[in-house]
Amino acid sequence: MKIKNIFLASANPGKVREFQTAAHAAGIEVKALPGFSRLPACVESGSTFEENARQKAIHYSSHTTELVFADDSGICIDALKGAPGVYSARYAGPGASDAANNQKLLTELRLLENGSASARQVPAQRAAHYVCVIALARQGEILTVVEGRANGAIIDSPRGSSGFGYDPYFFYAPLGKTFAELSAKEKFAVSHRGEAFRKLLEYLCGWFATAR
Repeated sequence: MKIKNIFLASANPGKVREFQTAAHAAGIEVKALPGFSRLPACVESGSTFEENARQKAIHYSSHTTELVFADDSGICIDALKGAPGVYSARYAGPGASDAANNQKLLTELRLLENGSASARQVPAQRAAHYVCVIALARQGEILTVVEGRANGAIIDSPRGSSGFGYDPYFFYAPLGKTFAELSAKEKFAVSHRGEAFRKLLEYLCGWFATAR
């Protein structure tokens, strides 16, 4: 079977590897977009994950004739009206570390718990979900947009050393573990990013079958 290539609008080697593993079985090769770091940066001004994913896919695909996909993802807390949302990576401010973002999130949740500084958990206030939206484009035109979601809850103490971002605090009930306690393969099987990418692969298999 001939390998088909798609390009990720990212210079993150870890993210490329994550997508590569899932795509290989479908005969699709995921590669980092050549020269990505030298291209003009896309200004993400959207108020939703979909808007940002679309902006990035359109922007970066306009610099090549290849298929390009881009993702935007984050965590949403029901009790915080969906925050951090699209600001997940910079919740504690521009350039904030994962530790700073997590600390702000816990502080905001505890304020909802009547200002208590204790680690008391209130399930209704701790419900959370990760969202990932992937947009696929070619030469500045969107071909498809897919979305994945993973439901969980925020715990007070970090568990696990894998993953990144809010993963040590994101408890996934079906497996009884946080995302940071899962292997990369286990996490991709149940994560928001994994669900979205499987939907993208389904679309791509049909697209490549009919493309001339």
